[in-house]
Amino acid sequence: MALKSTIFKAALSIADIDHNYYADHALTLARHPSETDERMMVRLAALALQAHWLQDLCNGDGTLAFGAGLSDPDDPDVSLTDFTGQKRVWVEVGQPEDKPLLKACQKSDQVLVYCFHHAAEVWWRSMESKVARMDKLQVWRVPTESSQALAKLAQRSMQLQATVQENTLMLGDGTQTVDIECVRWK
Repeated sequence: MALKSTIFKAALSIADIDHNYYADHALTLARHPSETDERMMVRLAALALQAHWLQDLCNGDGTLAFGAGLSDPDDPDVSLTDFTGQKRVWVEVGQPEDKPLLKACQKSDQVLVYCFHHAAEVWWRSMESKVARMDKLQVWRVPTESSQALAKLAQRSMQLQATVQENTLMLGDGTQTVDIECVRWK
C-alpha cells in the first residue's frame, strides 16, 4: 500500500520591501512521504522569494502555486502561471538534472533552482558547464544552516511572516526567525 502525502497548511504574510509587494497567502503544502521537512520549507521559502512576480509579471492576475513536486518530476515545485495559462516562473528545489531544466526553460519565461543540501557544491561543479547556455536559468544556493533551521519551523498548521529586504528573507513564526541570504551561482 502506497503512503499518502502529509498535508500542511500555512498562512504566509509576505512583506517584500525590495519589490514593494505585500500580501497574505493561504497555502496548502502536500509533503510527499520521501520529502523532508527541510525540502518542504525550502519550497515555501522559494515561493516567498518569488511571490513579487505575481504583481510584477502578471499585474496580480496569475496563479502562484506549489506543483506536484516529488510526485511528478515534470511539474515544478513552485510556479507562477498567468491568466492565459503560460508558465511565467518555474522553480525547482534541490539538485535537478540538466535535461529537466532545459525542458523547463522551454516551457517557462524564467527558471530558478534553489539548491540547499550539504552536497550542493558537488552537484554544482558537475552541472555548471551543462547549464551555462541556459539564459532563462538562475541557480541559487540556500546555505545549509538556513535550510536546516527552516525545517524546525515546519508544523502541520503554520502562521508565518516573511520579510524580504536587501536580498535577505527573514521567515518566522512569531517565536523564532530564520534569516536566509541565498547566494547566486548563475
